[in-house]
Amino acid sequence: MTIDEYILNNIDEEGDYLYRLYRATNVQLLHGRMASGHLQGRLLRMLVHMIRPRNILEVGTFSGYSAICLAEGLEEGGKVYTFEINDEQEDFTRPWIEQSPVADKIEFIIGDAITEAPRLGIDFDMAFIDGDKRTYIDTYEMVLGILKPGGFILADNTLWDGHVIEDAYLKDKQTQGIDKFNRHVAADSRVEKVILPLRDGLTLIRKK
Repeated sequence: MTIDEYILNNIDEEGDYLYRLYRATNVQLLHGRMASGHLQGRLLRMLVHMIRPRNILEVGTFSGYSAICLAEGLEEGGKVYTFEINDEQEDFTRPWIEQSPVADKIEFIIGDAITEAPRLGIDFDMAFIDGDKRTYIDTYEMVLGILKPGGFILADNTLWDGHVIEDAYLKDKQTQGIDKFNRHVAADSRVEKVILPLRDGLTLIRKK
């Protein structure tokens, strides 16, 4: 047994619907591992329970796994607004979201969150950034502008499989985007921040 298997055996179950979604994601889509998965999904739900946001912004829906996990933690009246820029993703993702037990708590939007999210006119309590790594800084700055003071940002993939410290990836645009983002956030006095070495790296950020 690996340590990862041990962890998954000793936390809340993933649930049948998410299990089937994760399996379908990996069978039918390229880069299926981009979906949050069991451990991170349970963490997202737990963080929502702890923070108790009313409105959550997600940038990068992919297959809808993380949006469903975030919505699971919401109290009555809460909403996840999730943006996916790749319109070819819609045929797979929309049915999984709309048939989920938390469909009424999720609004799935095809479009560029950087330009479209501010047009919603909503002040968010929490955001999950998991979109194009090359535009993480732009996404972060947009989110800060519509996030309430004391609100939280979760940024995914911030260790990028360890590539952020590997010379072989210095010229890779996505690695560069993540590294620049990490340095940008580290130097930002508007927020408190901590990087968790969970899966691919998850940064927790609190707006002061």
